[in-house]
Amino acid sequence: MNTANTLVLDFEKTIVEIEAKIESLKLLAQEEDVDISKEVARLQEKLNKQLVISYSNLTPWQKAQVARHPDRPHCLDYVNSLIEDFVPLAGDRTFADDPTMIGGIGRFKGISVVVMGQEKGHDLETRMKYNFGMAKPEGYRKAQRLMRLADKFNLPVITLVDTDGAYPGVEAEARGQAEAIASSIECCLQLKTPIVSTIIGMGGSGGAIAIAAADRILMLENSIYSIISPEACSSILWRSTDKVKEAAEALRFTAQDLKHFGVIDEVIKEPLGGAHRDSKKAIEEVGNAILKHLKELLPLNGEDLRRRRTEKFLAMGRNLPD
Repeated sequence: MNTANTLVLDFEKTIVEIEAKIESLKLLAQEEDVDISKEVARLQEKLNKQLVISYSNLTPWQKAQVARHPDRPHCLDYVNSLIEDFVPLAGDRTFADDPTMIGGIGRFKGISVVVMGQEKGHDLETRMKYNFGMAKPEGYRKAQRLMRLADKFNLPVITLVDTDGAYPGVEAEARGQAEAIASSIECCLQLKTPIVSTIIGMGGSGGAIAIAAADRILMLENSIYSIISPEACSSILWRSTDKVKEAAEALRFTAQDLKHFGVIDEVIKEPLGGAHRDSKKAIEEVGNAILKHLKELLPLNGEDLRRRRTEKFLAMGRNLPD
């Protein structure tokens, strides 16, 4: 991993120092033509141990930081890697196209699918283009259009969730943001074709659940899924942003907590040190998990799928474990 131009999280400082030493030794070996393989191997072993120590004991707040890491693979990274012959579809047929909501048809491991998700972008230019992953009403209406298309042609739906929340701007509210989100949730629940949703980073509020009311909900182990951010929760409850760590603990938004509560169906293991350290491996693991669940859902009758999906969400919260 090249640490020169990447975000360094506070709990990763020791890791980054070891990585920097390894890079320095490799550079020295190139310049001086010396054998430093034993020293590099020793440092690599030390690095792997430190990664295990750091990432096996992450607090909820640290998981939130990892979920937001700009180097994590985003929606388009998954689409480009997992979907063959992807044909993007644009527009909500009402107002405009929202580039934040990526959507289209393609083949996933030989299965024709409709795929959609929020794209955040990797640099300032693309983040502005994709509105930092915050979709507007036309984005959610585009999602509904694609889901109805999937239903019409009996295509399974794959959604990739990565958003801090729906765009809260005045113009979005004026164009019916709340209604668009509610209708998108309703559309998910009415589908007679399988829908598998994966939280790949941030699963923020109604902007996330709008495309995640699915038969199967999966989460990468360092992603989060919550009705509110720790910062906003801290501001509301404590009138200060100083209590973000306490808010993160109270929100119980980690993949592990949500699996315990029955809100999600599977926690997908990330590569050692998080998805931002090995995007290719993370994408591969997500693809394998989606395929497993699709194979279980595809033989089911459409009416049974819709009924079971609705019952799944109605049952949430009725008998929560401690």
